[in-house]
Amino acid sequence: MFPLAASRAIRALIAAFGFGVFGASLVVARAQVAADPPAQSSPAISNTPRSELSPVDLGDALMYHKRYQAAITAYESAPHKTADLWNKMGISYQMMLNFADATRCYKESLQFNPRDPSVLNNLGTALQSLGDYGHAERMYKKAIQIDPNFALGYKNLATSLMARRKYKQGREADARALAIDPAAYGPGSGDGLTVANAVSVRDRGAMNYYMAIDCARAGQTACALQHLRLALNQGFISPGKVAADSNFAALSGNPAFQQLLTEQTAK
Repeated sequence: MFPLAASRAIRALIAAFGFGVFGASLVVARAQVAADPPAQSSPAISNTPRSELSPVDLGDALMYHKRYQAAITAYESAPHKTADLWNKMGISYQMMLNFADATRCYKESLQFNPRDPSVLNNLGTALQSLGDYGHAERMYKKAIQIDPNFALGYKNLATSLMARRKYKQGREADARALAIDPAAYGPGSGDGLTVANAVSVRDRGAMNYYMAIDCARAGQTACALQHLRLALNQGFISPGKVAADSNFAALSGNPAFQQLLTEQTAK
């Protein structure tokens, strides 16, 4: 039996400018894929035997339990493919880092509704992972043109622009995302999927530093400190220059900010 109380709570994906390493050498910048909002618990469905579940509900349950290939198999068995179904298949493929098939599925979804901002955004993240930054940027811009209040689209657009050192444009997109949703880059703003982005350590430091400035200006102290720590660790800037940067004047009396500078100075 598969509990489906959270079958629509397929939350994706980690906030832009969180960095890590996949495997031995692939540096990744994480972007966020749009998924369906959480649904309310349905006791009737939750208690339904697996054999009686529809392909879509079974796929949702499998996806919730991170059994992505099995979820795709369930979705593919559905007698009728919908825009939502293709989007879910795309997310499942992308969670397995199969960006080519994710791209294919998102494009199928857009055949049904070419003006869905979430799917356009998702296609952008898959294309970005394949190194097609220009096409990805166009998808993000199309998404935010359709929905000017789509913070996630601005957020991922900023990631793409800054990865190519288009810092001025990227920061403008950052500012817009934060204006729409002040918590866009805050803790817990997303988790899950990675978008491949083989930029240098110093470039990642620059991205994090500018993100720290934008978060500080938006009053998001935790976000600013998170990205500032990354920028310092990546060698983009020294603690002394941070202390003298007027962009962080509002944090000067913050104990966590002072502790961060002290720790970094002692290294």
